Amino acid sequence: MSPGLRVLAVDDERPALEDLARLLEGSPAVAEVVLADGGGAALRYLAEESFDAAFLDVRMPGLDGLELAGVLSRFADPPALVFVSAYEDGAVGAFEHDLHPLDYLMKPVSRARVEQALHRVLSEGHAVAARGGLRATTSGAPPSLPPGTTDDIIPVEHQRGGATRLVQRSSILYLKAEGDYVRIHADGGRFLVRAALSEIERRWQAHGFVRVHRSYVANLWRATEIRPELGGGATVVLADGSQVPVARRQVADLRRRLRM
Repeated sequence: MSPGLRVLAVDDERPALEDLARLLEGSPAVAEVVLADGGGAALRYLAEESFDAAFLDVRMPGLDGLELAGVLSRFADPPALVFVSAYEDGAVGAFEHDLHPLDYLMKPVSRARVEQALHRVLSEGHAVAARGGLRATTSGAPPSLPPGTTDDIIPVEHQRGGATRLVQRSSILYLKAEGDYVRIHADGGRFLVRAALSEIERRWQAHGFVRVHRSYVANLWRATEIRPELGGGATVVLADGSQVPVARRQVADLRRRLRM
Protein backbone atom coordinates (compact mmCIF):
# COMPACT_ATOMS: atom_id res chain seq x y z
CA MET A 1 0.00 0.00 0.00
CA SER A 2 1.25 3.52 -0.81
CA PRO A 3 2.60 5.39 2.23
CA GLY A 4 0.56 8.42 1.17
CA LEU A 5 1.36 11.89 -0.07
CA ARG A 6 3.76 14.28 1.57
CA VAL A 7 2.36 17.77 1.03
CA LEU A 8 3.77 21.27 1.56
CA ALA A 9 1.12 23.93 2.29
CA VAL A 10 2.20 27.56 1.80
CA ASP A 11 0.25 30.68 2.84
CA ASP A 12 1.32 33.89 4.58
CA GLU A 13 -2.04 34.14 6.40
CA ARG A 14 -1.94 31.76 9.36
CA PRO A 15 -5.71 31.12 9.70
CA ALA A 16 -5.97 30.22 6.00
CA LEU A 17 -2.87 28.03 6.27
CA GLU A 18 -4.25 26.13 9.26
CA ASP A 19 -7.64 25.66 7.56
CA LEU A 20 -5.94 24.20 4.50
CA ALA A 21 -3.77 21.97 6.68
CA ARG A 22 -6.83 20.54 8.44
CA LEU A 23 -8.43 19.66 5.11
CA LEU A 24 -5.24 18.04 3.84
CA GLU A 25 -4.62 16.10 7.04
CA GLY A 26 -8.20 14.82 6.93
CA SER A 27 -7.64 13.13 3.58
CA PRO A 28 -6.76 9.41 3.54
CA ALA A 29 -4.46 10.15 0.58
CA VAL A 30 -2.15 12.32 2.72
CA ALA A 31 0.53 10.97 5.05
CA GLU A 32 2.11 14.24 6.17
CA VAL A 33 1.52 17.98 5.84
CA VAL A 34 4.31 20.53 6.35
CA LEU A 35 3.37 24.20 6.81
CA ALA A 36 5.29 27.22 5.48
CA ASP A 37 4.18 30.78 6.24
CA GLY A 38 5.62 32.29 3.06
CA GLY A 39 7.64 31.71 -0.09
CA GLY A 40 11.00 32.09 1.64
CA ALA A 41 10.15 29.51 4.30
CA ALA A 42 8.85 27.18 1.59
CA LEU A 43 12.12 27.41 -0.33
CA ARG A 44 14.08 26.41 2.76
CA TYR A 45 11.96 23.28 3.13
CA LEU A 46 12.14 22.46 -0.58
CA ALA A 47 15.92 22.84 -0.63
CA GLU A 48 16.32 20.12 2.00
CA GLU A 49 13.29 17.83 1.69
CA SER A 50 11.10 16.25 -1.00
CA PHE A 51 7.35 16.63 -1.37
CA ASP A 52 4.77 14.99 -3.62
CA ALA A 53 2.67 18.14 -3.89
CA ALA A 54 2.79 21.83 -2.96
CA PHE A 55 -0.37 23.83 -2.31
CA LEU A 56 0.68 27.46 -2.89
CA ASP A 57 -1.13 30.67 -2.09
CA VAL A 58 -0.76 32.93 -5.14
CA ARG A 59 -0.47 36.33 -3.48
CA MET A 60 2.15 36.56 -0.74
CA PRO A 61 4.63 39.29 0.25
CA GLY A 62 8.20 38.71 -0.86
CA LEU A 63 8.39 35.55 -2.93
CA ASP A 64 4.81 34.92 -4.08
CA GLY A 65 3.25 31.66 -5.27
CA LEU A 66 3.88 32.28 -8.97
CA GLU A 67 7.54 33.17 -8.40
CA LEU A 68 8.02 30.17 -6.13
CA ALA A 69 6.44 27.91 -8.77
CA GLY A 70 8.84 29.34 -11.33
CA VAL A 71 11.77 28.32 -9.15
CA LEU A 72 10.31 24.84 -8.62
CA SER A 73 9.85 24.35 -12.37
CA ARG A 74 13.64 24.19 -12.65
CA PHE A 75 14.02 21.45 -10.04
CA ALA A 76 14.95 18.02 -11.37
CA ASP A 77 12.00 16.42 -9.55
CA PRO A 78 9.51 19.16 -8.60
CA PRO A 79 6.35 18.51 -6.60
CA ALA A 80 2.93 18.71 -8.22
CA LEU A 81 1.60 22.27 -8.04
CA VAL A 82 -1.83 23.28 -6.76
CA PHE A 83 -2.55 26.99 -6.49
CA VAL A 84 -4.88 28.44 -3.85
CA SER A 85 -6.20 31.99 -4.01
CA ALA A 86 -9.04 34.31 -3.11
CA TYR A 87 -8.66 36.05 -6.48
CA GLU A 88 -9.88 34.66 -9.77
CA ASP A 89 -7.28 36.55 -11.80
CA GLY A 90 -4.55 34.53 -10.08
CA ALA A 91 -5.42 31.58 -12.28
CA VAL A 92 -4.68 33.65 -15.37
CA GLY A 93 -1.16 34.40 -14.13
CA ALA A 94 -0.54 30.76 -13.27
CA PHE A 95 -1.36 29.55 -16.75
CA GLU A 96 0.11 32.54 -18.61
CA HIS A 97 3.48 31.80 -17.00
CA ASP A 98 3.26 28.21 -18.25
CA LEU A 99 3.67 26.83 -14.74
CA HIS A 100 1.57 23.70 -15.37
CA PRO A 101 -0.46 23.60 -12.14
CA LEU A 102 -2.61 20.52 -11.68
CA ASP A 103 -5.42 22.48 -10.08
CA TYR A 104 -6.49 25.93 -8.92
CA LEU A 105 -8.57 26.22 -5.73
CA MET A 106 -10.60 29.27 -4.77
CA LYS A 107 -10.81 30.38 -1.14
CA PRO A 108 -12.60 29.46 1.02
CA VAL A 109 -11.44 25.99 0.02
CA SER A 110 -13.86 23.10 0.44
CA ARG A 111 -12.99 19.55 1.44
CA ALA A 112 -14.42 18.26 -1.85
CA ARG A 113 -12.10 20.49 -3.93
CA VAL A 114 -9.07 19.50 -1.88
CA GLU A 115 -9.92 15.83 -2.48
CA GLN A 116 -10.26 16.49 -6.21
CA ALA A 117 -6.87 18.16 -6.30
CA LEU A 118 -5.25 15.30 -4.39
CA HIS A 119 -6.87 12.79 -6.76
CA ARG A 120 -5.27 14.65 -9.68
CA VAL A 121 -1.89 14.50 -7.96
CA LEU A 122 -2.28 10.73 -7.55
CA SER A 123 -3.56 10.18 -11.07
CA GLU A 124 -0.71 12.18 -12.58
CA GLY A 125 1.76 9.73 -11.03
CA HIS A 126 3.33 12.13 -8.56
CA ALA A 127 2.77 9.85 -5.58
CA VAL A 128 4.89 8.94 -3.96
CA ALA A 129 8.00 10.92 -4.89
CA ALA A 130 11.42 9.58 -4.12
CA ARG A 131 12.53 10.72 -0.70
CA GLY A 132 16.03 11.62 -1.81
CA GLY A 133 15.33 15.31 -1.24
CA LEU A 134 15.47 18.35 -3.49
CA ARG A 135 18.74 19.66 -2.21
CA ALA A 136 20.62 22.63 -3.51
CA THR A 137 24.14 21.78 -4.61
CA THR A 138 27.02 24.06 -3.80
CA SER A 139 30.75 23.70 -4.18
CA GLY A 140 32.39 24.64 -0.91
CA ALA A 141 30.57 24.65 2.40
CA PRO A 142 29.22 28.01 3.58
CA PRO A 143 30.11 29.07 7.11
CA SER A 144 27.96 27.49 9.78
CA LEU A 145 25.38 29.55 11.63
CA PRO A 146 24.76 29.67 15.38
CA PRO A 147 22.05 27.26 16.57
CA GLY A 148 18.55 28.64 16.33
CA THR A 149 19.30 31.12 13.52
CA THR A 150 18.14 30.87 9.93
CA ASP A 151 20.01 31.52 6.71
CA ASP A 152 17.96 32.96 3.87
CA ILE A 153 18.14 31.11 0.58
CA ILE A 154 18.43 33.23 -2.56
CA PRO A 155 17.11 31.67 -5.81
CA VAL A 156 19.39 32.64 -8.73
CA GLU A 157 19.67 31.51 -12.31
CA HIS A 158 22.87 29.66 -13.12
CA GLN A 159 24.61 30.62 -16.36
CA ARG A 160 24.86 27.01 -17.48
CA GLY A 161 21.70 25.32 -18.69
CA GLY A 162 19.32 27.90 -17.22
CA ALA A 163 19.00 25.97 -13.95
CA THR A 164 18.07 27.73 -10.72
CA ARG A 165 20.51 27.51 -7.82
CA LEU A 166 19.55 28.12 -4.21
CA VAL A 167 22.36 30.22 -2.73
CA GLN A 168 22.67 30.68 1.03
CA ARG A 169 23.18 34.31 1.97
CA SER A 170 26.03 33.41 4.33
CA SER A 171 27.96 31.92 1.39
CA ILE A 172 27.99 35.26 -0.43
CA LEU A 173 31.30 37.16 -0.31
CA TYR A 174 30.32 40.36 -2.10
CA LEU A 175 27.97 41.85 -4.68
CA LYS A 176 28.75 44.10 -7.63
CA ALA A 177 26.36 46.39 -9.52
CA GLU A 178 26.24 45.76 -13.27
CA GLY A 179 23.67 48.10 -14.83
CA ASP A 180 20.17 46.89 -13.94
CA TYR A 181 21.65 43.70 -12.46
CA VAL A 182 23.73 42.62 -9.49
CA ARG A 183 26.51 40.06 -9.78
CA ILE A 184 26.64 37.78 -6.73
CA HIS A 185 30.07 36.37 -5.88
CA ALA A 186 29.59 33.36 -3.61
CA ASP A 187 31.43 30.22 -2.57
CA GLY A 188 29.46 28.24 -5.16
CA GLY A 189 30.13 30.55 -8.11
CA ARG A 190 28.99 33.80 -9.67
CA PHE A 191 25.33 34.54 -10.35
CA LEU A 192 23.47 37.42 -11.98
CA VAL A 193 20.17 38.68 -10.56
CA ARG A 194 17.97 41.54 -11.67
CA ALA A 195 17.97 43.83 -8.64
CA ALA A 196 19.15 47.18 -7.31
CA LEU A 197 22.31 47.13 -5.22
CA SER A 198 20.84 49.80 -2.94
CA GLU A 199 17.82 47.61 -2.18
CA ILE A 200 19.98 44.61 -1.31
CA GLU A 201 22.14 46.82 0.91
CA ARG A 202 19.05 48.11 2.74
CA ARG A 203 17.59 44.65 3.30
CA TRP A 204 20.85 42.91 4.27
CA GLN A 205 22.55 45.51 6.49
CA ALA A 206 21.61 43.61 9.63
CA HIS A 207 23.40 40.53 8.25
CA GLY A 208 26.82 42.16 7.84
CA PHE A 209 26.51 43.44 4.26
CA VAL A 210 27.92 46.96 3.87
CA ARG A 211 28.18 49.34 0.90
CA VAL A 212 31.94 49.92 0.63
CA HIS A 213 31.95 51.49 -2.82
CA ARG A 214 29.42 52.90 -5.29
CA SER A 215 29.40 49.56 -7.12
CA TYR A 216 30.17 47.09 -4.31
CA VAL A 217 28.52 45.65 -1.20
CA ALA A 218 30.77 43.40 0.90
CA ASN A 219 29.88 40.74 3.46
CA LEU A 220 31.98 41.85 6.44
CA TRP A 221 31.51 38.46 8.11
CA ARG A 222 33.66 37.07 5.27
CA ALA A 223 36.30 39.84 5.31
CA THR A 224 39.81 38.97 6.46
CA GLU A 225 41.84 42.17 5.89
CA ILE A 226 41.71 45.84 4.92
CA ARG A 227 44.67 47.05 2.89
CA PRO A 228 45.32 50.82 2.65
CA GLU A 229 45.83 52.24 -0.86
CA LEU A 230 47.43 55.42 -2.16
CA GLY A 231 45.03 58.34 -2.16
CA GLY A 232 43.26 57.33 1.05
CA GLY A 233 41.19 54.46 -0.30
CA ALA A 234 41.50 50.83 0.67
CA THR A 235 40.85 47.26 -0.42
CA VAL A 236 38.84 44.63 1.43
CA VAL A 237 40.23 41.11 1.17
CA LEU A 238 37.60 38.37 1.44
CA ALA A 239 37.90 34.82 2.73
CA ASP A 240 38.55 33.35 -0.73
CA GLY A 241 41.27 35.91 -1.53
CA SER A 242 39.10 38.10 -3.75
CA GLN A 243 39.48 41.87 -3.33
CA VAL A 244 36.91 44.66 -3.32
CA PRO A 245 37.72 48.40 -3.52
CA VAL A 246 36.72 50.67 -0.66
CA ALA A 247 35.89 54.32 -1.34
CA ARG A 248 38.00 56.80 0.62
CA ARG A 249 35.00 58.18 2.53
CA GLN A 250 34.10 54.63 3.66
CA VAL A 251 37.47 53.57 5.05
CA ALA A 252 37.16 54.95 8.60
CA ASP A 253 33.64 53.58 9.05
CA LEU A 254 34.67 50.21 7.69
CA ARG A 255 37.62 49.93 10.07
CA ARG A 256 35.31 50.79 12.97
CA ARG A 257 32.81 48.12 11.93
CA LEU A 258 35.48 45.45 11.64
CA ARG A 259 36.91 46.27 15.08
CA MET A 260 33.41 45.83 16.50
